[in-house]
Amino acid sequence: MDIALKKSALVIVTLNSFITPFMISSVNIALPAIEKDFQVDAVLLSWIATAYLLAVAVALVPFGRIADIYGRKRIFTCGIILFTVSSILCAVAVSTSMLLFFRALQGVGNAMGFATGMAILVTVYPPQERGKVLGINVAAVYLGLCAGPFIGGIMTRYFTWRSVFLIPVPIGLLILFLIFRRLKGEWADARGETFDFLGAAIYAGAIMGIIFGVSLLPAITSLWVFLAGIICLIAFIKWELKVKNPILQITLFKTNRVFAFSNLAALISYSATFALSFLLSLYLQYVKALSPHTAGLVLVAQPLFMALFSPFAGRVSDRIEPRIVATFGMIITFIGLVLMSFVGERTSLGYIIGCLILLGSGLAFFSSPNTNAIMSSVEKRFFGIASGTVGTMRTLGMMFSMGVVTVLFSIFIGRIQITQEQYPLLIKSITVAFIVFSLLCFAGIFMSMARGKLRADSHHML
Repeated sequence: MDIALKKSALVIVTLNSFITPFMISSVNIALPAIEKDFQVDAVLLSWIATAYLLAVAVALVPFGRIADIYGRKRIFTCGIILFTVSSILCAVAVSTSMLLFFRALQGVGNAMGFATGMAILVTVYPPQERGKVLGINVAAVYLGLCAGPFIGGIMTRYFTWRSVFLIPVPIGLLILFLIFRRLKGEWADARGETFDFLGAAIYAGAIMGIIFGVSLLPAITSLWVFLAGIICLIAFIKWELKVKNPILQITLFKTNRVFAFSNLAALISYSATFALSFLLSLYLQYVKALSPHTAGLVLVAQPLFMALFSPFAGRVSDRIEPRIVATFGMIITFIGLVLMSFVGERTSLGYIIGCLILLGSGLAFFSSPNTNAIMSSVEKRFFGIASGTVGTMRTLGMMFSMGVVTVLFSIFIGRIQITQEQYPLLIKSITVAFIVFSLLCFAGIFMSMARGKLRADSHHML
C-alpha cells in the first residue's frame, strides 16, 4: 500500500478522532453556563449530552454497513460536512429544543465519520501495523478529551458557551481539504450487496426504546418504553439472522468469541467511566466553586495519561496477546473507580487528580489493545460493520453511563436547578454512581479475560 496514502489516511482519521471527544468533553464544561442561559433543570441538562449520544448510537451500525456497500470515503466525507454544519447551528441555537435538535444532527454526522474512519485505517494498514496506528488513533481520542475541558473552560469564560461549538468548524474544513487533496481511492468491500432498511428501522426503535426507557426512570412509563425497546431488540436479532445481507452480522457474536467478548468488555468499560467527567465537572464547579477554566484543568489529568500511554499499549498489543494487556488496564480502572467513590465535600484536589491519573492509565491499557482485538478478529468485508460495532458499544456504554446519572439525579435531586441546598444530594448521587460503576468494571475484568486468544483464531482470516 502507498506510504503517502497510509499517512494521509492516518492524519485525516486521527483529526476526526480528536474532534469528536473534544466536542463531548468541552460541552460538559459549558453545561452550567447553558443551564444559566436557558434556565433548564438538572435532568434536562443531562439531555444536552444524551441527545448527541442517542443520535450516534442509532446511526453508527447502519452507516457502517452503508459505507461497506457504497464507499467508506464517501460516507466519511458526508459525515464531516454534516458535523461541521450542525456545529455552527448549535452555536446559534436560541432555545433548549433547538440546541437538542442540532446536537442530534451533530451526532449523526459524528456516527458517519466514526463508523468509517477506523475501517479506512485497518483497510490501508497491514495486520502487523494495526496495533500501532490504532494506538495513535486512540491517543487522539484522549487528546480530544484532554483538550476539551481546558479549551472549553477558557472559551466559556471569555467568549460564552456558544464559542465552544465553533471550535470544530476550522478542523472540519481542514479534514475536508485533506480528503479532496490527499485521500485517493475508495473502499467498498461489500459493493453490490443490498441495504437492510427494515433492519435499520427496527434497530433504531430498539436503541431509542432502551435509552428513553432508562432516561425516564423512576417514572412507571419508563418500564413500558424500556420493554418496547427490548422487544424491538429481540425482533432485530431474529430478523438479522434471517435476512440475506444484514446491517449487523449477528453470527459474528455467536461464532467469534474474541469479537463478542471484546465488544462486551468495551461496552462495560465505557458504561463504567464515561459519566465521570460530567459528574466531576458539576462537582468541581458547584461544590468546590472552581471556575470552568480551573475545573477543566483538573479534568485534564485523566485524558492526558490516556493519550500518553495509548500508543505504547497499542504497540504492546501487536506483540503480546491483547487480552492480557486489556485486562491489566481494566483492573487499574477498577481500582481508580473504587477510590473515586470516597469523594466528599472536603476531598482534596490532589486526591481527585491522583484518582484521575490512575483511571487514565488504566483506560489507555484497555482501549487500544481491545480495539485491536476487535478489528483484527474479522474478515476485510466486515471492517465497516466491526468499526460501527466498536463505536456502538462505546456510545451505548456512554448512554448507559449517563442513564445511571439521570436516574440518580431524578431520585436524589429531582427536576430542579442545582443550588447550594442540593450540594449534599449532588455528592450523594456522585458517590452512589461511582459504587455502581466500580461493580460494573469488576464484571468487565472477567469479560476481558474470557475472550480467548486472538493470535491463534484470527491469522487464517487476514
